[in-house]
Amino acid sequence: MKIGFFTNCFLLFFSLTVFSQNQPKKKNHFQTAGYVFKTSFNTIPSDFVFLGKEVSNDWQKTGYYAAGILGLIATDKITTKAWQNYVEPNIDYQLPNITPNYLRQSKNAWTKGSNSYLTYPIIGLYFGSLLANNEKGQFAAANSFKAIAYSTLVTQFALKTIFGRNRPNRPLNSDMIEEPWTDNNWDFFNGRKNGFLFADASGTALPSMHVTTYFALAKVIQMEYDNYWIPYGVMTAVFFSNVKSHNHWISDMVVGGLVGTLIGRSIVRSSWKARGILDKKKQKTISLNYTPSFSPEFTGLRIVGTF
Repeated sequence: MKIGFFTNCFLLFFSLTVFSQNQPKKKNHFQTAGYVFKTSFNTIPSDFVFLGKEVSNDWQKTGYYAAGILGLIATDKITTKAWQNYVEPNIDYQLPNITPNYLRQSKNAWTKGSNSYLTYPIIGLYFGSLLANNEKGQFAAANSFKAIAYSTLVTQFALKTIFGRNRPNRPLNSDMIEEPWTDNNWDFFNGRKNGFLFADASGTALPSMHVTTYFALAKVIQMEYDNYWIPYGVMTAVFFSNVKSHNHWISDMVVGGLVGTLIGRSIVRSSWKARGILDKKKQKTISLNYTPSFSPEFTGLRIVGTF
C-alpha cells in the first residue's frame, strides 16, 4: 500500500512538473508591447491583400453590391431629400466637448468635436491594456488606429479622387444653388481643389469618410470582442450627434458603410492570421454538404458534416 501511495504521489508530481514546463511563459509588459507593435506593423501589406480578397473572392456577390449601389445613386434625389426633410430636423443633440483646450484649435479633425469620442477611447484602451499587459486590448487599439488611417487613405486619396462626386445642396431642388453644391445626383468626375486631405467640398461626396471610419472602427471592435451592441451603438450616437454637418447623398453613406466594414474586417482577419487565431477559427467551423443519393440500398439525402 505504501509503495502504491508513494508511486502515485511521484507520478502526480511528475505530471504536474511536465505540465508546468509545457505551459508557455507569459510575456512581460515590454515583450507584449513589442510583439503587438511588430505584428501590427508587419501585417500592413497583408491588410491590403485581405482587403483585395474581400472584393475579388466572390465577383458575383461584388456585382450584386455594385448593382445595388447604382440603384441607390439613381434614387438619391428622392431618398436624400427625404433625409433632409424628415431625419435631420428631428435629430438635434450634441455630445459634451471632451477635447482638451490646447487641442481645440487643432486642424486634425479626429482630435476634436464628436470624433474625440472615438479617438480618445481608443487611446485609453491602448494605454490601459499596456498597463494591464493585455495583448488583446493592445491589438484592438492598434487595429482601430489602422482603421482610421486606412479609411482616410482609401476615401480621401483614392475613391473621392476617382469619383469626384459633388455634394448635395441643402435643400435639394432649391433655386439657390452655388458650386460646388448640386442637385444633380449624377454629378461625378469633378476636380479636387486645395489638396486631397480635408479639401473643400468640391468632388468629395463619395464615399463619406466619417461613415467609412465609423464602420471600420465598429467592425474592428466587434470582431475583436465579439460584441455588436457597444461598438455600433457608440458609432451611431457619435454620427447622429453631428448629423447635419455630413452633407452627403444617401448612397455616399451606404458606400461608406460597406467600404468601412470591408476595411475593418480585412484588418482584423490579417491580424488574426499573424496571431494564429484565424486558423483556429477555421478549424471550429462546421461545413454541411447535402448530396442526393439513389441506389438499391439507399434512396434519399446524404448529409456529410465537416468539423
